[in-house]
This record gives sequence, structure tokens and C-alpha cells, in this order.
Amino acid sequence: MKILMVLTSHDQMGDTGHKTGFWLEEFTAPYYVFRDAGADITIASPKGGKPPIDPNSEADEALTDTTRRFQADAHAKESLASTKKLSDVQMNEFDAVFYPGGHGPLWDLVSDDKSIAILKAAYEQGKVIGAVCHAPAVFKNVEIKPGQNLVGGRQVTGFSNSEEEAAGLTAVVPFLLEDMLKENTATYSKGDDWAPHIVVDGKLITGQNPASSEGAAKAVVQTLQQD
Repeated sequence: MKILMVLTSHDQMGDTGHKTGFWLEEFTAPYYVFRDAGADITIASPKGGKPPIDPNSEADEALTDTTRRFQADAHAKESLASTKKLSDVQMNEFDAVFYPGGHGPLWDLVSDDKSIAILKAAYEQGKVIGAVCHAPAVFKNVEIKPGQNLVGGRQVTGFSNSEEEAAGLTAVVPFLLEDMLKENTATYSKGDDWAPHIVVDGKLITGQNPASSEGAAKAVVQTLQQD
């Protein structure tokens, strides 16, 4: 079981002057689900090297069992500090690709040619594709055939408009994720704000928010084991 995890390299929240990046728990929860299932994990990002962690996700109230486990895990920290460049990985070497969220992907991974190519290849090769919270944004420009988006006609979830509003960032983000998924003819569903909600549509697995990251990762492992 070989899993590619793709993280953002973007650390600026629009022009607010605030920092962003990936949300730590949305990386650590899936990382340990995968590792504890015996998966071989490769971490990549557009720029390679150490990707930016959203500072808010390291605040005391955002910490979880898996983020604490990560802080005490030298091997995991080393893996994160030396991510591969996306341009150096090939989807055919993996069984699944998983995108943790945070606001960063809205700016870089959405239009990253290599990320788009990886997702197209994953789809064409019948690989498992997972994304949680803001990460379903990476599907925005992935056409599997002319005029048809990867999420077209599929069941999906992702960070909801009401959650973005609660975060006070509706006017800052380049687009609202829920709206974008619907515009691409996905069937979008959501649970209660901040509560776990995972949607499995064949080999496409999405989670709504940070609380959904562990469940989404478990669904990826389960789908891989059924293959």
C-alpha cells in the first residue's frame, strides 16, 4: 500500500498579512492512520522541502492526540521537513493520493499543473483519491474529458460556506469551496459545522473539515483493502 500525500507550499492568507499553510491535524491524523495500517508514505509539495504549517493549527486549542504524537516523532518530523517536489513524483508508483487541507491549497494547488496531472493520472489509473476540508479545492481545474470536471456528477463534501463564514474568511478566500464543487456539477453534502462528515463515491473520498480527516483516511485504507 503506497500512498502519496500532497501538501501546499503556500503560506500567505491572501493579502491580509496573515500566515496560512496546511492544517496540522489534517496531515497528522491521516498520516498515522496510513502508517498504522502499514502503508508506505511519500510526502510531496509544489516547492519540496518543508511546507508551511498554518500557525493557528499549532495553537493549544487545535492540538489533538495525533498532533502531539507527531511532535514527539522524529521520523515523521524529518519526513515532513524534506518533502519531495511534486514534479519528481509519478502517480503510477502509488495506490492512492491524499490531500490534507488548510487554506494554502486554495492558492497554489488549485492551479498547479503537476497536481492537476497527478489527479488526472490517478483518475485514469483507477487509483484512490482522498481530500479533506479545503483540499477538495484541488479538483477545481481537473478535467477528465473536455467540459467534465473530476467531481462532475460525483458525491462529495468539503469545507462548507457556513464554516468559512464562521472562520470569518469568506471575503478573503479566492473562492468558496462549496460553491465551486456545485458549479462543477458535483452533488455536495455536508454534516453539522465542525462535525465529522465523510463521503465515499467509489474511489473518490472527501471529508468536510478537520474533524473528518481521520475518518476520510480510514475510508481510503478500507477502499484500498477492498481492491
